[in-house]
Amino acid sequence: MNPSWRNMDRATLDAAYSNGDPPTDFKTRSAAFYAAHHGELDVRYGPAPRQRYDFFPAKKGDRTNKNDRTNKNDRTDTPTFVFVHGGYWQSCDKELCAFVAEGPLGLGMNVVIAEYTLAPDASMTQIVGEIGLLLDFLAERGHSTLVLGGHSAGGHLTAMHRAHPAVRHALPVSGLFDLEPIGAGRLNIKLQLSEQETARFSPIRHITHGAPMVVSVGDAERPELIRHSHDYAQACVTAGERVIYVPLPAADHFSVLYDLAKPDGLQLTALAQLMQG
Repeated sequence: MNPSWRNMDRATLDAAYSNGDPPTDFKTRSAAFYAAHHGELDVRYGPAPRQRYDFFPAKKGDRTNKNDRTNKNDRTDTPTFVFVHGGYWQSCDKELCAFVAEGPLGLGMNVVIAEYTLAPDASMTQIVGEIGLLLDFLAERGHSTLVLGGHSAGGHLTAMHRAHPAVRHALPVSGLFDLEPIGAGRLNIKLQLSEQETARFSPIRHITHGAPMVVSVGDAERPELIRHSHDYAQACVTAGERVIYVPLPAADHFSVLYDLAKPDGLQLTALAQLMQG
């Protein structure tokens, strides 16, 4: 791993992780998506207010595996793409980025847009645990073939759960895979990461066998964000894991999601390649 962040003063480190606010058209695109698609909204996977998700069934006649002869409406058989939003574990909600569901729906998958409790109301231990609870809940409901994806903090949570038995493939987008620099800057004011959490929940420190992955990042993102994805992908490859690394030309930390919303975008094209073996 490149330790360059250790040489930064506090102001420089904070700037290195400052991505600004999401584009205003995220809300517009997501509102249009909700208006155009019928789904099960605010399904609860736990008792906490933000332990909820929206479910959109696969479009009839579309399938990721064209040779599959089973019922097209069978949720157990159809892959379910689970998207976990970002916001540095302390902001955003499922409604903001729901437009990304257009991409995996176009590939014939069910889609789950998930939410979780934010810091400071939840610790990192609790947040990671909630995503595990979500995956268990989905598996119990018959979604046994999960494709887990997430953006930024959601990319971190994706990497944390790629070894879940129901997760068959993973797609962390612009993820954060080492929590040590996060704990050294202003982002830790709400997170209050302990040394134990930093060590336990840094995916790059615990690379074990898990689902094949597409690791993507915009090549116009801040260097620290690119470093996270590049170093994590390389470490997984070195460990013998199946990984496709996808740097998106001219994409920044937010515009990477426009590509994810396209069935024929670079990220989902790589994912389809991975799923076809």
